[in-house]
Amino acid sequence: MNILLWHVHGSWTTAFVQGPHTYLVPLLPDRGPDGRGRARTFSWPASVRELPPDELREAEVDLVVLQRPHELELAERWLGGRRPGRDVPAVYLEHNTPDGDVPNTRHPFADRDDLTLVHVTHFNRLFWDNGGTRTEVIEHGIVDPGHRYTGRLARAAVVVNEPVRRGRYTGTDLLPALAEAAPLDVFGMRAEGLAAHLGLPEERCRAMDLPQSDLHAALAERRLYAHPVRWTSLGLSLLEAMHLGMPVVALATTEAVEAVPPGAGVLSTRPEVLAEAARRYLAEPGAAAEDGARARQAALGRYGLKRFLNDWERVMTEVRS
Repeated sequence: MNILLWHVHGSWTTAFVQGPHTYLVPLLPDRGPDGRGRARTFSWPASVRELPPDELREAEVDLVVLQRPHELELAERWLGGRRPGRDVPAVYLEHNTPDGDVPNTRHPFADRDDLTLVHVTHFNRLFWDNGGTRTEVIEHGIVDPGHRYTGRLARAAVVVNEPVRRGRYTGTDLLPALAEAAPLDVFGMRAEGLAAHLGLPEERCRAMDLPQSDLHAALAERRLYAHPVRWTSLGLSLLEAMHLGMPVVALATTEAVEAVPPGAGVLSTRPEVLAEAARRYLAEPGAAAEDGARARQAALGRYGLKRFLNDWERVMTEVRS
């Protein structure tokens, strides 16, 4: 198939384009949000093709994967009037938890009979009001980075973009108490100034923005992965850390309670419990490695790439039938 989708979420798309199809990603001269083209920091196969809007008008497209509400109008215009869901089969992929009047948040594509709404977690499907739209859940899949854990650095890794701006959503306010238990390395975009913002010494909360190619090796050197996020879809960085063989210390919120089984880390809604778990992992590297190995096996079993691609093949075949 020729599948049209926008480059919105680099990590998710990296897994999706490992399938057997041709993937058409819009390209604009400024490589802005509606036309990023191919990823520059992820490894994508040659089957991912960049096409400007004028070439999309005549392109053969078998399926459209929408990921943002405005893409419906954009796709119709760039495809020369072909309507996603009517003239071209379409799915709407929802990456995010609802934001607003939870739990009464109505999905922008609720009550549609022309497409399928795909959620990336069961939690998301539960909390969105999908109306009568046909819904599916296709859980994440990860391109396995390998069991690379050493845990040689007695520090906790956190991965979050824009922790200052996003605040309570990402649990930024919980970092000072966690930093008392374990020095933190916070990886992600626009995390500079985080220590000063929280009133912490730089050594207890270091901000690092590494290219994707270096991130996995850096994570695997840290003793544990900390996930203090209150309200978000299931972060792919959490699943990548588990694939690396890292033990997890996480808030028992959203889909994390499904992703991290007993023995793979510590989940709790009590920050003091997470802080104590971080202290224990720092003091007992052997226990950290054992829990990390169980985390890897759990992630391979539930979030492996083959299962992910098979689930998508099934849904795409059904949508086109």
